[in-house]
Amino acid sequence: MRGMSRIEYRKLLSGATPHKPLVRGKKSMAGRNSFGRITMRHKGGGHKRRFRIVDFYFDKKNVPARIASIEYDPTRSAFIALAIYRDGAKRYVLVPRQMAVGDTFVVSETAPIERGNRLPLGKIPVGTFVYNIELKPGGGGKIARSAGNYAEVVAQDAGYTHLKLPSTEVRRIISTAWASVGEASNEEHRLVVIGKAGRSRWMGRRPTVRGSAMNPVDHPHGGGEGRSGRGLRRAKSMWGKPTGKGQKTRRPKKYSNVFVVSRRRVGKRK
Repeated sequence: MRGMSRIEYRKLLSGATPHKPLVRGKKSMAGRNSFGRITMRHKGGGHKRRFRIVDFYFDKKNVPARIASIEYDPTRSAFIALAIYRDGAKRYVLVPRQMAVGDTFVVSETAPIERGNRLPLGKIPVGTFVYNIELKPGGGGKIARSAGNYAEVVAQDAGYTHLKLPSTEVRRIISTAWASVGEASNEEHRLVVIGKAGRSRWMGRRPTVRGSAMNPVDHPHGGGEGRSGRGLRRAKSMWGKPTGKGQKTRRPKKYSNVFVVSRRRVGKRK
């Protein structure tokens, strides 16, 4: 199988079937926008998927919830859990690692600092790992949502919380934004070896052609006799923008520059 590896889901998931009211069909756009133009290359085909409606807003506060099942979601790398609140409501949520069926969590400003609980960043002590983090209060979880990811609270300062993100960037986020305690589940996801081209196609990934294998008209790295180098000091994308090899691609006037305390480390020494 060419070194192929996979995750043993039987040991990690509860085996429950998806909760139908929280599942709907999803049309495959194959990387195209509403005009039908390709805006994201290398997408298309793949197995048909059903979309799970995951709650990232957590607007049901001060109501304890119990994990009824831990399930696989084909549209994300982390696992999801069916949470049943004490008032009977059922919602899908991102589940942290080491959380099992029957465990409970609560979304509250006075919640204890325990795995799965969700509370404002200003109430979380320094050194705690958090995931599914809001950028703005009430805006829903945006940061550290993929498999095995987490951010570390490194400081509380003047109404802002400093977080060390998975990219090693340290960023200020207003302390009234909410986050969940713990780390996103399925940390073994990064160890998976695809193994063959066909498996990539099942996942909806189309082939990627190297720029150096193209003609000069198609890519800045193209052309040359035989197997040639790119002929440029710095790598470029198809559109001539700097890319890869530790180059900085962030816009100089990006709106969030004022919130960045320390830029992320890039390159092999990251």
